[in-house]
Amino acid sequence: MNNLIKRIENDVQDRNSPAWIALCDYIDKVAEEGNETFSPAEAIGRELFSQIYTLPESISKLTKVKKVNLYGSNLKRIPPEIGYMEHMENFIPYTSYNLFWFPYEITKCKYLNDSCVSTRVLYGNYKNRKGFPNLENNPVRYHGNHVQCSICNKELTYAATNQLWISLEVGTDVLPLLANICSATCEVQLPSPADGYIPYPHKGGVQISRSQSSLNSDAI
Repeated sequence: MNNLIKRIENDVQDRNSPAWIALCDYIDKVAEEGNETFSPAEAIGRELFSQIYTLPESISKLTKVKKVNLYGSNLKRIPPEIGYMEHMENFIPYTSYNLFWFPYEITKCKYLNDSCVSTRVLYGNYKNRKGFPNLENNPVRYHGNHVQCSICNKELTYAATNQLWISLEVGTDVLPLLANICSATCEVQLPSPADGYIPYPHKGGVQISRSQSSLNSDAI
């Protein structure tokens, strides 16, 4: 088991770079033309795409996209706005080895039924049980000063947000998801985690790693 628990890096992207500008322009084009495929590496070139570490929040405009191809990216995170991509069916971040987790909002893509993820690098993966970073002392911050509750969409400051990890089946994989929760009422609406994973939403940290170790022992 890999118990290494790393800090989560915030502010990962230079938003003034030519790569970022090219990606934002491409997103605008896909939205305007109503394209069903989003494949940024093909559109802006591998060299520029290799400089992209998060997707722009403007992916919320890609409501007609069915296939998202992020194969071989250097992405470190995906913003919650992916939940607005309501027609996404196929999600391919395969060999994106810096994507250790995903936003809870991806569960709102109700047509998503096929995924291809490098699961061995994920937090809490059932084979290596890679540790979850402790959210108590290491909050995840997206771009801007506010975030929406993952359940009810209420706008929150980061100080008012309860961030939790939960492992759920998404497409054809079990993914570690980060949920931003506004209240106990919304927390109890989180679904039951996937079988064989930590059976409740949690903050991560060393204690959770020990619980994962117990799950491995029970599986032997």
